[in-house]
Amino acid sequence: MKVLVTGSTQGIGKAIAAAFVRQGDEVIVHCSKDKAKAERVRAEIGAALAVTADLSDMREVGGLYAKTGAADCLVLNASVQYKQRWEEITEEAVDRQLAVNIKSTIFLMQAYYPAMKERGFGRIVTLGSVNQRRCHDELSVYAATKCAVMRLVKNLAKECAPFGVTVNNVSPGAIETPRNADVLCDKARRRAVEDKIPLGRLGTPEECAAAVLFLCGKEGAYITGADVSVDGGMGL
Repeated sequence: MKVLVTGSTQGIGKAIAAAFVRQGDEVIVHCSKDKAKAERVRAEIGAALAVTADLSDMREVGGLYAKTGAADCLVLNASVQYKQRWEEITEEAVDRQLAVNIKSTIFLMQAYYPAMKERGFGRIVTLGSVNQRRCHDELSVYAATKCAVMRLVKNLAKECAPFGVTVNNVSPGAIETPRNADVLCDKARRRAVEDKIPLGRLGTPEECAAAVLFLCGKEGAYITGADVSVDGGMGL
């Protein structure tokens, strides 16, 4: 399969891209702006192609398909997150989260879906968040964008199913990634997070990748419109 994973130069996205490569797929690594970084990751994991596109700029979003061509699997992992209490949220932070997390998701689906529909096969997976279910006093806008994407997944899954295209969401919890490094490197703060997780530990990017590969593989062919939680029970 040919697979595009957005935001795949670090963290969960990189783990997803590497997992697809290991099973023999043709993988496209994506980064927002740093082409050199994308090329380094491409070479490191053995991916086929590295591309850049700023997903907050709809002109660049619109040009991404021309760089990659059609894909069998579209994994929409890239997102931005600003930690701000709701009374302090800025317009800039709202606009960028809406653009990257919601608008680019819609327009990338629009770009890649027609070829999937024509072939009668396709897999679209979005990356959500445990914050779809849990309250976080600094992530209200981020959580709202993830809830919106999940509603989009539900709607599109029903429309795309007759054409052999599944649309699903994977919702990670607290995962060992660079995004969470500032919290996780502090022992007290890390313990506070772990205490909220029934399984008692943080997850790994590879555990998130396993869920994505399952949904895109033959074992997940009868699953669409689903929200798969990979959160150690944190969202319960």
